[in-house]
Amino acid sequence: MPNAEELRRIFDAAPFIRDLGLQLLDFADGHCETRLALAERHLQQDGLVHAGVQATTADHTAGSAAATLIASGQMVLTVEFRINLLRGASGHSLLCKAAVLKSGSRLSVVESEVYCERPGTTELVSKALVSLAIVDKRASSPHGAP
Repeated sequence: MPNAEELRRIFDAAPFIRDLGLQLLDFADGHCETRLALAERHLQQDGLVHAGVQATTADHTAGSAAATLIASGQMVLTVEFRINLLRGASGHSLLCKAAVLKSGSRLSVVESEVYCERPGTTELVSKALVSLAIVDKRASSPHGAP
């Protein structure tokens, strides 16, 4: 069973994620779901959801999915990610579903799908592949980072 306290910390202790408004919906071993209620601040100049918002949502949800499989005293750090923006996103919220494809002792590979929700429809708008390093937390670091 994943460590619920660690998953909650990943969201509550990340100032950028709190500011963005990304919310943890559900998680299980190797899986995570999040939602972001969209506001004007999440949009680019043409009224669509900014690519950076979609990328952050995909990355953080992927990291959370990977974190469900790590040992106590470890953390995950993104080392690489690729996102394909499949279509313009416009709606009331983003829903992201992430699943671990491969979990090793030092590297995890996770796939994230970002959906845009509008009344009556949910549409896949982007897909990411995220590689995350699994590292030991340092006791001396202020936030446990290596």
